[in-house]
Order: sequence, then structure tokens, then C-alpha cells
Amino acid sequence: MKVVDSVGMIIKEKGGDVWFIGPDATVYEALEAMADKRVGALLVMQAGKLLGIISERDYARKIILAGRSSKTTPVSDIMSSPALTVNAETSVDDAMHTMTEYRIRHLPVVDSEGNVSGIISVGDLVKWIITSHEQTIEQLENYISGAPA
Repeated sequence: MKVVDSVGMIIKEKGGDVWFIGPDATVYEALEAMADKRVGALLVMQAGKLLGIISERDYARKIILAGRSSKTTPVSDIMSSPALTVNAETSVDDAMHTMTEYRIRHLPVVDSEGNVSGIISVGDLVKWIITSHEQTIEQLENYISGAPA
């Protein structure tokens, strides 16, 4: 069953808080910010423009496993750039397909000029899909039992 709701609806419900860091910050500073904000990724921005994204996965693969220092490595050295993005009109299904195809867990939501309006995670999408399916099941049960809508 497809979920045709837009990611803009998710941003509207969860809020458009966007946590970001500059490209010259150290990876350690990015990790501190992620821990402080309790998020798994930060957008990398400069002068209001999206340059990329850094995630805990980037840290694990590009710092720890590569034997590099998080305290001296700048975010720009390991960020994923350019970041894959979606717009507010993108369907939840299409966003999930993009995340699955590219094996990513976070997608910035941008407008036609590239301004960031929010970020969605795979967890946000899964939660939305589950809620949507539960609502559909409830509507079908009400229909079958003859309960008013």
C-alpha cells in the first residue's frame, strides 16, 4: 500500500528544526553537536547554503576505521557532498525509495531555490507509514462494521 502523503506534511508535524555545522568545524565538534541535539546527522552549511551532510556513519567509516583523528579532521573532509535532497512535495514513498536505494538515513528537504526547510530521517518515514496504515485499517474496520466515519 503506497503512502502518497508528502514529506512536507512530516516537516509540518515534527517541526522544521535544522541542526547544522560549518565545513571548517572539526568532526569532534560535529559529534558533540549530534550528541547534544540527539540526532544522527547534521547538515553542513555555510552562508545559508547546503554543502553536504555528516552522519555518525561517516564518522565510523571515514574516521575510526581509517585511523584518523576526529579532533583535527575538518567536517568538509568526510561529509557526504553534494547531499541528496527532496522537496516538500516529494511523497513519503518516493523519499523512502531514495533512502533505500542510496542506503542513507537522512534527507534534507529543500525548496526550489535550495533553501533548507527541514530534514527527515528514515525513522520519521517509518513512523508516518505505520500511522498511515493504522488509520487505513481503522477506516476499513469501521466501514465493514458499519460504524459512522
